[in-house]
Amino acid sequence: MNNNERLTFVINIFELDKNEQNAIPMRKYMKGHFEFLGIKSPERRELARLIFKEVGKLPREEMIDFINGLWDLPEREYQYFAIDYLVKYTKLLEEADVQFLEYLITTKSWWDTVDIIASKCVGHLFSNYPTLVAEYCERWAISENMWLRRTAILFQLKYKEKTDHELLFRIIDKNAQDNEFFIRKGIGWALREYSKTNRDAVAAFINSHQLSNLSKREGQKYL
Repeated sequence: MNNNERLTFVINIFELDKNEQNAIPMRKYMKGHFEFLGIKSPERRELARLIFKEVGKLPREEMIDFINGLWDLPEREYQYFAIDYLVKYTKLLEEADVQFLEYLITTKSWWDTVDIIASKCVGHLFSNYPTLVAEYCERWAISENMWLRRTAILFQLKYKEKTDHELLFRIIDKNAQDNEFFIRKGIGWALREYSKTNRDAVAAFINSHQLSNLSKREGQKYL
């Protein structure tokens, strides 16, 4: 099965569960940014299991081509499945694939895809290739693209005791005065998550830095 055949297989499977009645509120929930087939998450996960079984584990280059093909499809469920596939086989990613992840972050961007890519895929890649942090994360932290900045804030979300808190706090400090909701919410989320590991450091940072009320409220949730 080549990638064109794989994409056709995925489309055929998903089309069987298409439900316009469900798609209407799904489009509304996502502010009309995306089209939907109307497949709810539990059903989509069941379909994904069938597709995983049929497609299997692809070589890295074929995987990237497959995901790009899914990304190009108009309905949001295909991007969700692309991320499910990417997360399952994230260990295949190599250093050069940071540009591929940057493309996914900056294309068809919204929190529902960016947050998973940031915390699971970028987080994994940066952990495996620490030199990428200085080259990409520092640039992303001050990017004009909001979603790259949110990724820089969130990529250490799963790091726990391995978190570079100086880096985290420096990135947050660079974005603390941003009025964008998704940046302020992301800051609060990152602080809240790290507070589970290093309560004192987060408390000291919040008390010594000017943060939005939203960021502060979210960050202090477990303090």
